[in-house]
Amino acid sequence: MVKVKKERNFKLEKQEILPGSRIIKTKNTKNRIDYFIENIEDNYSFKHTNLFKNKSDLINEFKIYREKWNDQPNTIIKKYKNTKSIKNNLITENILPLCIDLEVASICDLACPHCFREYLATPDKIIDLNFAKKTIKEASINGVKSIKFNWRGEPLLNPNLTDLIKYAKDVGIIETIINTNATNLTEKKSLDLINSGLDYMIYSFDGGSKKTYETLRPGRFKKNNFEQIIKNIRKFKSIRDQTNSKFPYTKIQMVLMESNRHEVESFKELFDDYVDEVTVTLYSERGGSLNDLPVDKKNKLENYLFEKNLPKNTPYMLDGEGNLFISLRRKTCKQIFQRLMVTYDGKVGMCCLDWGAKHNLGYLSNKGFSSKMEEKKIINNIKMKKKGFELLKDAKLPKTYNEPEKKILSIKEIWNGLELNKVRDMHLNDKINDIEVCKNCNSKDTFVWEKIN
Repeated sequence: MVKVKKERNFKLEKQEILPGSRIIKTKNTKNRIDYFIENIEDNYSFKHTNLFKNKSDLINEFKIYREKWNDQPNTIIKKYKNTKSIKNNLITENILPLCIDLEVASICDLACPHCFREYLATPDKIIDLNFAKKTIKEASINGVKSIKFNWRGEPLLNPNLTDLIKYAKDVGIIETIINTNATNLTEKKSLDLINSGLDYMIYSFDGGSKKTYETLRPGRFKKNNFEQIIKNIRKFKSIRDQTNSKFPYTKIQMVLMESNRHEVESFKELFDDYVDEVTVTLYSERGGSLNDLPVDKKNKLENYLFEKNLPKNTPYMLDGEGNLFISLRRKTCKQIFQRLMVTYDGKVGMCCLDWGAKHNLGYLSNKGFSSKMEEKKIINNIKMKKKGFELLKDAKLPKTYNEPEKKILSIKEIWNGLELNKVRDMHLNDKINDIEVCKNCNSKDTFVWEKIN
């Protein structure tokens, strides 16, 4: 049994990303950017490659990349806001993607009720090794500095994950990232991840108690166990310490819902001594219609909307400190100037919330031409009540919002191509709701918020 001693010895601090989310800051909390720079001599890129003459070169490249994360989209939005068309200006100005999210596994072993997987048929697949390496190499050639090795699935289910991370570091990717549920974080995998050169690992763990966690993160193929996942995460810290390794930097995050908001302190106590950063993020509706508002906040919101004669479906946000906001209007999304998402079969999406690239921008592989067939197989498995599909009973075939020509393109061609530039033009000219997938998006980053309490 895991014992938790609750002590309010922390403060909530805004994150650089994700409006409303908070870092649970304690004496143990480390800043990720500072941590990377301070421990540069222990970073794989410096220790095991000949790509940088000295540590100052690596630090400088990392700093430029991180500064661009916000500066690049902000500069473009300011410069081209309300212009008729962005045309080929990103080519002229040599604006490149900063990050590629490469889906090394679309399969996941959990069936979380707040995940798209419960409501959109998602293939249980692993990326082809050669295609993955080709994409990594191409990303590096095109100046991409960061690769996140997951999107819809659990990356630790790919047996080649650590080889791909190492390959990425060897060809010049300076920041490698994974999100994991830690169900498969064995001692061997922990050591392999540390040795691969992984820079940043984010744990997803939604609860501060056994009951809440196991309700929000049930297993698909076998029961998920609260105590075992805590053991895995704590053991990873032990192995990192024993090997005198500094990387990967570790963060754990909990999605805030009405059912777990009261467990922030116990969540912090479980992990504060075992990770570099503990955070809480906000719930985004993905089909489950879960309640993320306490009764008093729900009543306050309903009364405010009634008094102001606003629609009942006006977007709202309850931040990590319990402050309630409503949306005044939409705003241009930064992701379309920062990153690209690549599915296991080579379809390319514009943002992390367009699950499986429903608004498809193009293809890096011809396997993506038959995505619908794989999605239909999932629906058939659900209908046949196969093991592992019982909790996915509400899943439906994803809609298709954009169908580009079925031809294989390069990362550069898609980044600078017609399909993505059409999206950018509509965002820059306040026509976000004319794009179906963006109209239905509730990312907190794409709204202007006003506090109402």
